[in-house]
Amino acid sequence: MGRIAEPYIIHERGKTFQITLNHTCGLPHRVCAEWKRRSIKTLPDELLAYRTPKSKPECKKCAQVLIAFLKKKLESEGSARRAQAEDIAVGDWLGKFTEITTSPRAGINAAENRPYSVATLKGYRKDFNLHIKDDPLCKLKMLEVEEEDALEFITRMSMKKLQHGGTMGGTRTFVKVIKFVRMGFRAFGQKRQNCRWINPFQYMKAPKYKSPKRAYLTEEEMLMFFNPGVLKTTLELCVCAGLYLAGMRRAEVFALMPEDLDWATPKINLCRAWQDFDSGGKVLGPLKEKKPREAPFDPIFQEAVRKLWAENGKHEFVISFKKPIRGSMIPGPFWLKKHFRQWIERAGIKLNGRNITPHSSRHSLASLLENRGVALRYIQEMLGHSKLETTKIYLHTPENIIREMGSKLIEAKTEQKQKEEQGAKIAEFKVS
Repeated sequence: MGRIAEPYIIHERGKTFQITLNHTCGLPHRVCAEWKRRSIKTLPDELLAYRTPKSKPECKKCAQVLIAFLKKKLESEGSARRAQAEDIAVGDWLGKFTEITTSPRAGINAAENRPYSVATLKGYRKDFNLHIKDDPLCKLKMLEVEEEDALEFITRMSMKKLQHGGTMGGTRTFVKVIKFVRMGFRAFGQKRQNCRWINPFQYMKAPKYKSPKRAYLTEEEMLMFFNPGVLKTTLELCVCAGLYLAGMRRAEVFALMPEDLDWATPKINLCRAWQDFDSGGKVLGPLKEKKPREAPFDPIFQEAVRKLWAENGKHEFVISFKKPIRGSMIPGPFWLKKHFRQWIERAGIKLNGRNITPHSSRHSLASLLENRGVALRYIQEMLGHSKLETTKIYLHTPENIIREMGSKLIEAKTEQKQKEEQGAKIAEFKVS
């Protein structure tokens, strides 16, 4: 039978002593972890008289007094830890991550020369205010939170009702909320003064959300956008070419500058995009993947840019109006949404329940390239995806392939039937 660990261990370091509390002393693991090889001189102020023992037997007496003190404090206050500057409420700590000026990650990202995302901060702020701020977990101190508290929080979030009436569990919102809280607790443990703190989320797996396959346009439908009468102006042609022939995001198309266009190669050097593009407070920032990438510069797009510059003049951004409209020289999200619906109608494209948006252009181009045998890794680089799994979401599903094959078979049978009928009429004419 193994020996039971002593409730405490005294370490002698020259003229000073250190103490280690083991779980056999009756205190929680998180409290014992904070008293591992701690100097006797760091005893709480309430035990000031015990900070200067002269011998090991006196140190043992100090350890017993410390254990009794911590147990009493645990019963009365619910916390058996020494007060620290970082022992703040969970809500106050997580709230810091919603503003760039207070976010603990801002300094780390700046030191590593990694820019922050306005959209990410906006998402943090929205999730915190809607789902986290009023939860009981936010009233606890960071150093008080146990694994049971974390599990209860996850349970409450999974059962919380959303606006549409369903529960949050299994949704993308649930994954975002849990990952945000996990990120906040992980950042708390990375601070040097909290190195002995045990993260209650440490041994829990992060939830995952499998994004559904995205809707896309076929090659024939993509080409219908460029039929005569669909794109009424050169500006519309430029935007459509940027979306469907270069695979750029909306925020990247309207952030293009003349120096980004390499006419000799030809290619497009993408290095910036509008952050939080759908709001009125958009600002220029890095690409979503935080690193530059290249996009194809198709001859149709080249000719459209030349013609646009001849009509509207050359401005700061490649795609610009001739003069400001509502105070802006570039089209915004509402302009694109309005004209995109018009393009669909003029081209005669039947959606049949598909949710086709301007962003669907990236899915359509990715599916077209995959169908033509282009390597998946090249498609990933062109679209700027950091993970290959993200690129796979953009590609064909077996159901879509089978549906296309079925459509082609129906067309082939219809043509064959028409030929047979025409042949029968010719034979009947000859007999008569």
